[in-house]
Amino acid sequence: MRVDSMKKAATLATLAMLLCSAQGLAQAQAPSQTPAQATAQKWPERPIKWIIPYAAGGTSDTLTRIVGQKLGERLGQPIVIENKAGAGGNLGSDFVAKSAPDGYTLLLGNIGPMAVSPTLTKNLPYDPERDLIPISLLMAYGNVIMVNNDFQVKTLKDLLVYGKTHNVSFAGNGVGTSLHLTGEMLAKRGNIKLTHIPYRGGPPGLVDAIAGVVPMVIDPVSSAIPMVNGGKLRALAITSPERSPLLPDVPTVAEQGVPGFEVTGWVGVLVPKGTPEPIVKRLVTEFTAVMKMPEIQKTVADMGSYIPPLGPDYFAKYIRSETDRWRQLIQSANIKVE
Repeated sequence: MRVDSMKKAATLATLAMLLCSAQGLAQAQAPSQTPAQATAQKWPERPIKWIIPYAAGGTSDTLTRIVGQKLGERLGQPIVIENKAGAGGNLGSDFVAKSAPDGYTLLLGNIGPMAVSPTLTKNLPYDPERDLIPISLLMAYGNVIMVNNDFQVKTLKDLLVYGKTHNVSFAGNGVGTSLHLTGEMLAKRGNIKLTHIPYRGGPPGLVDAIAGVVPMVIDPVSSAIPMVNGGKLRALAITSPERSPLLPDVPTVAEQGVPGFEVTGWVGVLVPKGTPEPIVKRLVTEFTAVMKMPEIQKTVADMGSYIPPLGPDYFAKYIRSETDRWRQLIQSANIKVE
């Protein structure tokens, strides 16, 4: 009996040693977790900053605040919106490009800093493709060409005649934005004289157009709707390929003697290059979910806009195609940053 008990104890001891050895081998063979992976597992642990590279009050600002609230609810951390206007959106974009790639700084990117500035701006301090990771497009929209109610130009056809002998100034929200490029494309296609007056955001330009400080302003459809429907400005045309259901009486540019004319503004979200892949994937998942919410889709529609295909692959391709498109206009029209 005593011998059997000793054998049994020895066997159990041997099994215990083998089990410990197996566990140690497994731990040794398992890949060690990097600091980035450890951080990604805990993310987010604090508020997330979302940079808008334009002044408060515009289309981008409005969308970001609405989406940011829903995103924060899903992530369990507040999304802090911060406006960093300047240099046509390049200032805020550069700030994010140089921020720590830890998932706590997001960028609202659009046509100017992402697709125009690489060609238009000499010595650009960041490279969108090298320094940023696209998460998803969020919204796309047409722009509206409007004039002061006392300006003698009543229609776009009038402008195409008047602009051949007069230099018409127009307000836009910074150099290289879709509003600036809308005017440049119209000047080239219509063979007229237009001078861009850059403002630090859309609202100041609207105010000056209403006051007659500048005769013309180009602004996103969401901002134009209350101006036009409220009788504060007169709409000449919308730059989308079709009329907006919220401004059904405003014809497209293409309808009025400039066939094929189309400019679409867009906004999307990006993060600094080097952001851990698990965080990038989580952001893609959460932004996609937010943009599919019925209340968000209604908000976008009420702004006269639409939600384009979502996700990083489409967004990356779209940025490249937009960069190529606007490079051709900038070079052919010899557009310079003064």
